[in-house]
Amino acid sequence: MGSKRASRSRNWAARQNRDPYVKKARESDYRSRAAFKLQQLDEKERLLRAGMSVVDLGAAPGSWSQYAAAKVGSTGIVVAVDRLDMGKISGVTGIKGDFLEDAVVKELSEALGERPADLVISDLAPNITGISSVDQAAMEDLMLAAVRFALGHLGPKGVFIGKFFEGEQADALRHKVEKIFAVVRVRKPNASRAKSAEAYLVARQPVAVGEVCVS
Repeated sequence: MGSKRASRSRNWAARQNRDPYVKKARESDYRSRAAFKLQQLDEKERLLRAGMSVVDLGAAPGSWSQYAAAKVGSTGIVVAVDRLDMGKISGVTGIKGDFLEDAVVKELSEALGERPADLVISDLAPNITGISSVDQAAMEDLMLAAVRFALGHLGPKGVFIGKFFEGEQADALRHKVEKIFAVVRVRKPNASRAKSAEAYLVARQPVAVGEVCVS
């Protein structure tokens, strides 16, 4: 068992050393290579601008928040939420806790100054089992939880970005989100690893909360 674990660790380390985005993240002082996924989504969709209010769900280790903070500047607000301790990030208000908990939602609303969010971003993913149907179901639960949160905090022209896994259940999930937002597009950044099933929904302009049921 120990040899298998050691082999996986060596393979992971070798992959990291070969990965150009890992090298770029180190050079750019990003906490992880994931920053380039958001950068590429931003370049395609023109998501971020100075003065925006942004909420980053499941933010740890914090590279999406780093990128967002640099884009919104000193006039903007970035609030990062995660159950894990991320440590301080310049220009970011960090909240440790579950975004589904009332106390965390209250703290987050106070951090936003009671103003609606312009952008809610979620790179959340479940613990992977390797069983596609199980992982997709868990991913859908996370995505819909993030959507429910977004509906409660986005303004009428707000944008939501959420990760999902491509597969048999992906179309049904996309159709649910399409009922909630006026415009929904699927994006897969080049920084996502080729073998990864991950992709992102970019959803704009939520409909009135009372008109929909997210489940």
